[in-house]
Amino acid sequence: MTTLLIAAIAFVGTHFLMSHPLRAPMVRLLGNFFFLGAYSAVSIVTLIWMIQAYNAVPPGEAAWAAGDPLWAAATVLMWFGSVLFVGSLLGNPAFPYVIAGEAGGRGPKGVFAITRHPMMWGIALWGIVHILIAPRPANFVLNGAIIVLALVGAALQDGKKKRLLGDAWRSWVARTSYFPFARGFAMPGATALIGGTLLWLLAMYGHRWFGIMGAGVFRWL
Repeated sequence: MTTLLIAAIAFVGTHFLMSHPLRAPMVRLLGNFFFLGAYSAVSIVTLIWMIQAYNAVPPGEAAWAAGDPLWAAATVLMWFGSVLFVGSLLGNPAFPYVIAGEAGGRGPKGVFAITRHPMMWGIALWGIVHILIAPRPANFVLNGAIIVLALVGAALQDGKKKRLLGDAWRSWVARTSYFPFARGFAMPGATALIGGTLLWLLAMYGHRWFGIMGAGVFRWL
């Protein structure tokens, strides 16, 4: 477990360091292309380390029983997270090639009317679901690291984007919310609904295909 904790701290910590205080000096030293290569390499290495450390930890006792009601709730959360994730891939103002000012000017649509960080919330919900249905010590560490990286990373991203984009990002922040549905109910849009549902079904089937514990509706089939 100690190795897993260290690996999880390294995985999250290097992401935060290279995304924020070390990003500018590393880009100046390496150039943007090689910085992205170094960032990707460190991310992959620490992720593999964390997964290997996770696999080496004995399962341990579950903190609570994951009965059918909890599985049903987790299934719905996983579907919602999949919808948010797929919707975040189109027109996301946080992506470098999307102009935040234009997004802020026309107002949020689809999943961005739900939260301005749909990708991060989709990833965090993935982690939350896996803790709910498999509440074991190693899962708390592995998925806890993923949740912290997603949600704290989203908050830090807001600060960075404000510094980089100024009024364009402030306008976007003023029209959106960090927490899902904090500005009222909104529909995610047809593309996110269809694509997210397909991803959700594929992920559930993938659990069975790879011989992993049945997931979602496949648990009852």
